[in-house]
Amino acid sequence: MGDISKDVNSKFANNKVKALINILYTANWITSYQNTFFKPYGISPQQYNILRILRGANKALKVQTIKERMIDRAPNATRLMDKLCAKDLIERIPCPDDRRVVHIEITTKGRKLLDDIADNFNEDLLKNITENEAAQLSDLLDKLR
Repeated sequence: MGDISKDVNSKFANNKVKALINILYTANWITSYQNTFFKPYGISPQQYNILRILRGANKALKVQTIKERMIDRAPNATRLMDKLCAKDLIERIPCPDDRRVVHIEITTKGRKLLDDIADNFNEDLLKNITENEAAQLSDLLDKLR
């Protein structure tokens, strides 16, 4: 089991500072894990998130709706979608009523890629905590925000 004090070779002023550093350190650790996991599939974790949003919606969505539903609400969502479109994983559908609006839909190739990626890839990250601990952690993170 990890120990943030040993991992970053540091002592902390109090447990609140230690918890904050631990959250930041763990977030970076998770990001690194996900980047490594998705690399063989040729997509990023953010692109995976977009594909899952579209698959779950089961219909074309406005770009703004996708941005609002993303976990990582980075301003580069349009660029991420450009790359997915170039890989034929999504397609843009112009809105007939408003030329400023574009809808995005997942393609068959995008659905196939999601089928190839195990939905349980996050389970390795969570293998060391119980279901009750996961609920407690989630509640504490909600309280923090």
